[in-house]
Amino acid sequence: MATRQQEVTALLDRWGDGETAALAELIPLVYSDLHRLAARSMRAERGDHTLQPTALVHEAFLRLAKGRPPDLENRRHFYGLAARLMRQILVDHARRVKAERRGGGGPMVPLEEETPGLSVAPAVELLALDEALSSLAESAPRKAKIVELRFFGGLEVKEVAELLEVSMSTVVTDTRVARAWLLARVAVGGA
Repeated sequence: MATRQQEVTALLDRWGDGETAALAELIPLVYSDLHRLAARSMRAERGDHTLQPTALVHEAFLRLAKGRPPDLENRRHFYGLAARLMRQILVDHARRVKAERRGGGGPMVPLEEETPGLSVAPAVELLALDEALSSLAESAPRKAKIVELRFFGGLEVKEVAELLEVSMSTVVTDTRVARAWLLARVAVGGA
């Protein structure tokens, strides 16, 4: 009997080959994982945020269902894509809120590291963080992917290490370096 991971991989392959029904079969298998990731991601948002984890997951699935299936190699790429979609959804929402406020501040996201020994960073504007993260992705794609998976995807160090096929210490080190780089970049941009 196929494991759940093998079933997810097989469905991703079928979906990538153009079988749209495979996405419908995939959703129930990964829904709880994505909802958990969305809930973790939403913990970093303001308490009065109008999006809820369920809405975030549903919007991600709607975006996945639009157009051609993405070219995914495996589960790792799927979860990475889901984290990126959740980030885009949150950023799009922040832009709408900011536009509605006519220049008012967008949602604030605390860029906190749960690793012991690191101090808690001040909240930074989501839009500024998105811009800085895009800049980081140009020079250090793995570090940017780790931040995306940890802070927008809500994954733990071990989960990121498994998905990216690197050691847990690499994830911790890259998170610290990326966090410092992002905070410096956002501070310079906000000054």
